[in-house]
Amino acid sequence: MNTHTSPPRLYGDDGGPVRVLVVDDEPDLTEVLSGVLSDEGWQVRTAADGAEAVAAARAFRPHAVVLDWMLPDMDGLRVLRELRAASGELGHVCVLFLTARDSVEDRVTGITAGGDDYVTKPFSLEEVLARLRGLLRRAGMARDPAAGRTDGDGLLAVGDLVMDEEAREVTRGGALVELSRTEFELLRFLMRNPRRVMSKAQILDRVWSYDFGGRAHVVELYISYLRKKVDAGRTPMIHTVRGVGYVLKPAP
Repeated sequence: MNTHTSPPRLYGDDGGPVRVLVVDDEPDLTEVLSGVLSDEGWQVRTAADGAEAVAAARAFRPHAVVLDWMLPDMDGLRVLRELRAASGELGHVCVLFLTARDSVEDRVTGITAGGDDYVTKPFSLEEVLARLRGLLRRAGMARDPAAGRTDGDGLLAVGDLVMDEEAREVTRGGALVELSRTEFELLRFLMRNPRRVMSKAQILDRVWSYDFGGRAHVVELYISYLRKKVDAGRTPMIHTVRGVGYVLKPAP
């Protein structure tokens, strides 16, 4: 995986780095997630089963837990109940479920039990990061020290291009830009890295599902889709750096 640091780097409400506990029994997945979260400047610990997760939470006191629904010794709901029961010791912890279950009933069960959000496998790493940023912002647990305030608006802006991450809306010059889910994640990644040239490999790592195993030509295809929607009839913002990758810059 390509290393990457995504600005702005959020810090925990205690002034230190955001602490995230990743709980999953798939070693490849925990390694990938740990790498991406660490690249954000966050502190990460991992656990491979429920008992290890509860013990790690007590020692690590995470701001957020990325929790797989299915674990070898107990399901994620039981782990969640134990975390919530220890709230007096741990304080508030944001819990993001990872699940292969996509029925409405299962989603309602997880949220009702005290989960804060969920992503369905397979997922993109950028989606997990965005969900965690959103949870931490809404809980008042993430701060941008440069701004000296809680990062709560969920807005990204590059020139006249604006993305509302919470509403999942994009406008350019005030006009609504309709995007598919993948186009939205690709644009979000580029907007979080304005003026930085991102390679096809970096984009694949972050925007497509962690087990995609696809080829770089899919990036070219979706860049072309984005250009037709974001740049059509306007001064281009998405540029190709031949032999390197792509960059998003404000229109002059």
